[in-house]
Amino acid sequence: MIPVDATQSGILPGDDLQRGAPDTPTLSEEPLLTMRGITKIYPGVVALDAVDFDLQGGEVHVLFGENGAGKSTLINIIAGAVRPTRGDLRLEGRSLQLHSVHDARTKGISAVFQEFSLAPDLTVEDNLFLGTEITRTSLLAKREMRKRAREALARLGFSIDSRTIVAQLSRAQRQMVEITKALLTTPRVLILDEPTSSLTEAESTQLFRLVSMLRSDDVGIIYITHRIKEIEAIGDRVTVLRDGRHIATLPVAETSETSLVELMTGRKIGDFYPTISHQPGETLFSVDELTTQNNSVRNVAIEVRAGEIVGLAGLVGCGKSEIGRACFGLERIAQGNIRFMDQTITRLSPRRMLARGLTYVPSDRTREGLMLERPTRENVSLSVLGQSALSRFGMIRRSHERKFTRNIAQRMRVTPLNMEGQVMQYSGGNQQKVLLAKSLARETRLFIFDEPTIGVDVGAKAEIYGFLKELVESGVGILLISSELPEILNLCNRVYVVRQGQIAAHLQAGDITEKSVLENFFSGD
Repeated sequence: MIPVDATQSGILPGDDLQRGAPDTPTLSEEPLLTMRGITKIYPGVVALDAVDFDLQGGEVHVLFGENGAGKSTLINIIAGAVRPTRGDLRLEGRSLQLHSVHDARTKGISAVFQEFSLAPDLTVEDNLFLGTEITRTSLLAKREMRKRAREALARLGFSIDSRTIVAQLSRAQRQMVEITKALLTTPRVLILDEPTSSLTEAESTQLFRLVSMLRSDDVGIIYITHRIKEIEAIGDRVTVLRDGRHIATLPVAETSETSLVELMTGRKIGDFYPTISHQPGETLFSVDELTTQNNSVRNVAIEVRAGEIVGLAGLVGCGKSEIGRACFGLERIAQGNIRFMDQTITRLSPRRMLARGLTYVPSDRTREGLMLERPTRENVSLSVLGQSALSRFGMIRRSHERKFTRNIAQRMRVTPLNMEGQVMQYSGGNQQKVLLAKSLARETRLFIFDEPTIGVDVGAKAEIYGFLKELVESGVGILLISSELPEILNLCNRVYVVRQGQIAAHLQAGDITEKSVLENFFSGD
């Protein structure tokens, strides 16, 4: 459990993060965790090739690399989810053999993975104690577990009712529950895999305060992120992996954004954002006075033309995602006029919008976008089953399906590509590429991309941006929903700024600047 005394001094509003002395650990002769020659071989794939890694107590050691570099495999080995083919692990100098995630937790190693491991139909408090339930005379001590759950959530600064069903929580709130669950075991080693990918700036700052507190308590933290600013903010050392191999381990103070990206990719940095030739044509899609039944969107009017990328920008929770979902038929509409391809849409549903040529790519690939336990082939072909390209007389033509899906997956550079392997075996970035490949499978005139680069590394982001350029220059329209301001500034022809469920501004051409966008994020608050 989280020791009450050890956490009383942490996470107070207004606390400042402290970098350098006295928080920066002094590297001792005996690391907290040592890994030597760690190798993991899957059929036909060497995921890790003799990797060395070590972690000091009180250190934030960042793992950095492209999707598929081996980061996920390495942390899964440390967390007990995967056993290495070869190699030696030691914890505080003693040989370490891990048989499961539960085994790792009993030995002081906890992980918060990018893909959550929560039971959606149970409450928050049930999830926090799942597998470690408190009992009294063979009965569950529900009152005691509720008390401890509330104390833990409050101590970490998370405003979540412990009685809430997890399925009703936002992704950011589920992230908070995962973090709380990991810390209930008082770990010596804590693994955080892309922990800020779903958090607001304020929530991320809260997390960084927590990390700072844990460092001062001599907890060793392995931190995976694709955001170089986070590495600079909280990292002590950074280890770069590429193609399953250890490339370098450096003090963060001795690195730069350029050097890290070049170590990660093995090549010099070119232009990160492509130059897109927007040639707006006819209006493909427009909405007017759009209001959802839950009032998360109110009186919204937007339009997207062929040959342009239109951005929906705003803070997390502002309602921009709900606009995209409403346009696709995933949110109930109270009022509004919707036109697509010169036709007024009166019966709105995802099936009908797909049939008309509008595709929505959700931000949450695990809950809404992919079938994680099914093969790559089935995921890519799912959106076109029943169409003549893949089926005949109601039967799927397997040879056509295999060729068709492989071509699309290769176009999206899914690596290492395994068409018959489960999608859950891919890294998060490659899962995102499979999701995008699925969206390409059918003929589409308008794409709504909701956070298309979430949890994706720098190299994969550049590939996805090139993919968007290719699409828009072929004449399709794109509505890009993004919390990444640089994406909005560098990719979009026009931008709608969303605040509190309404359009706060419509920016065009030279008006699309960081200053103007940020001013409209907050003006009127």
